[in-house]
Amino acid sequence: MTLIYFLLMLGIIVFIHELGHFFWAKKSGVYCYEFSLGFGPKLFSFKRKNDETLYCIRLIPIGGYVSMAGEEADDDKTVPKDKKLYNKPWYKKIIIVLAGVTNNFILGFLVFFIVSLCFGSFTTKPIIGEVSKDSASQKAGIKTGDKIISINGKKTNTWDDVTLTLTLANNEKPQKLLVETKDGDEKQILVKPTKIKGKKGKVSYSYGIALDDTKHYGIKNAFSYATSKFASTFNSMIVTIKALFTGKIGLNALSGPVGIYSIVGTQSKSGLSGLLYLLAYLSINVGFINLLPFPAFDGYRAVVILIEKITGKTVNQKVDAIINNIGLMLLFALMIFITIKDILRLF
Repeated sequence: MTLIYFLLMLGIIVFIHELGHFFWAKKSGVYCYEFSLGFGPKLFSFKRKNDETLYCIRLIPIGGYVSMAGEEADDDKTVPKDKKLYNKPWYKKIIIVLAGVTNNFILGFLVFFIVSLCFGSFTTKPIIGEVSKDSASQKAGIKTGDKIISINGKKTNTWDDVTLTLTLANNEKPQKLLVETKDGDEKQILVKPTKIKGKKGKVSYSYGIALDDTKHYGIKNAFSYATSKFASTFNSMIVTIKALFTGKIGLNALSGPVGIYSIVGTQSKSGLSGLLYLLAYLSINVGFINLLPFPAFDGYRAVVILIEKITGKTVNQKVDAIINNIGLMLLFALMIFITIKDILRLF
């Protein structure tokens, strides 16, 4: 069942992403050769009546693509020039390129909304719902109901901000928490987490605080939850990317398909709500990654289009192809490295 959940989840995210590119390409009059889910050999394909597009499902279920005329080289003389991507206005090209990312963000928001509406949701505010007895936080003077305003000077708008900030902090040292009490008073508290040694020498740190587990319901709450959760997930991605570049976290912290497969197995124990939450989280992550201006990503293609618009010159296709190929090779190398790490974690 974990495999089925994994493939279904991945398929939905990829389909929604590629559907964004495909829909706006068709709406803009771009000739589309193929709409494909997956890579490698064809498993299944068909064509609709009076439609040039070949719809495919391929063997390797990681990713997908929409093949459009005029996307790379102009070597097809059978397609009219007005149906080629490069002949479309710059703003239409931007819409087509970023439509996949937009769809992933919309999917993430809607799924968060549905989860909260159907199953209820916890507050996203950084309010402490429980303080463990004899924990580091209790000894420091933190109480249930305290709101964490900032940690080490960094503002914390949501509980996700609290979790991420404490995870990336130097937990060998005391952390400065600015909290607001139930009475509205602000006070600064130093908390040094308890160091816990686990199996294989793995070290973790415990603060002994938890989020309020009271569930909230209703359409208004669902909209508020989805908005806050979307924003905090997006912000977490920004913080994580910065931490990767600054060295606060290493590549070991990243997960590929194998790692995601393991997470799907864990989340499935929480039922449908857990799987839907993961779907929303992964969809936003995929959208964010594709938004980065790195070769082979949608963000890079959008930047190229903007450069062409600003300079009034077309980027050299050969140079652009070389940059994209280098980017793809680096991504494949990173994927192989992460996959090996994920497999080793299983044993």
